[in-house]
Amino acid sequence: MHYVKAKGILSSKNGMNLYRGCSHGCIYCDSRSRCYHMEHPFEDIEVKENAVELLEAALKSKRKPCMIGTGAMTDPYIPLEMQLGTLRSVLQLIDQYGFGFTVITKSNRILRDIDLLQKIHAKTKCVVQMTLTTYDDGLCRKIEPNVCTTSERFAVLKELHHAGIPTVVWLCPILPFINDTAENITGILDYCIQAKVYGVLCFGMGLTLREGNREYFYAQLDKKFPHLKEQYIRYYGNQYVVNSPRNTELMQLFHRICEKNGMVHDNGHIFTYLNTFEDKLEQAQLSLWDI
Repeated sequence: MHYVKAKGILSSKNGMNLYRGCSHGCIYCDSRSRCYHMEHPFEDIEVKENAVELLEAALKSKRKPCMIGTGAMTDPYIPLEMQLGTLRSVLQLIDQYGFGFTVITKSNRILRDIDLLQKIHAKTKCVVQMTLTTYDDGLCRKIEPNVCTTSERFAVLKELHHAGIPTVVWLCPILPFINDTAENITGILDYCIQAKVYGVLCFGMGLTLREGNREYFYAQLDKKFPHLKEQYIRYYGNQYVVNSPRNTELMQLFHRICEKNGMVHDNGHIFTYLNTFEDKLEQAQLSLWDI
């Protein structure tokens, strides 16, 4: 790891990345793409040493509270977080200043902070977004080698539900010729049903490949799925969007199962939910006036 002093911490949409780079080792990671201008090895985690101070200043300057998000580029629950505790400090600030929070992760390390997540959700809204790509734990260990398995993430989703914290699942990416099967989609969605998730985000059955992450992905295919790289090259060339040949039937299956089981599956609807701040204390006060 190495430290940098950041100039700012929140994006225009109130997202933040406390770290740059990742140690999960997911073979398909888009964050490796060269367009993000990461000027250091991906596994050499860049730590924004002044992130907490920058966030406190940003929260103080906000005219009104909103949802604060993290995890879009780097999972904040990489092992390094357990050593540094940056996200834990950030959560304490978000709770202190009355903001909402949402995070995207693949890690069961989030359970360390379940107390703060509950405190935030009691006053505003806290939503945990969990990525699930494959129902099979053996396959999960091949394509996401350094993070907890899908069954362990399922256990986290159930524990969050029992703690009263809403969850959203990202069903992506679905890798053509690897996990693009009806059995896989059905298995993942069955986990979602059992864990009573609010909704499931899906952008199609496939993945994106561009300069940087394409080369890494193909190198991993050579190691873990011999001869599959050649099939990708023949089928897709240098396409950015790489859809499964089974995209249509699998998307129909996805929507059908979600609809039948009451899980929100419209991406726009889910993003509106994630971005909408709720003031539960104010709502409670207004309710008293209605009595």
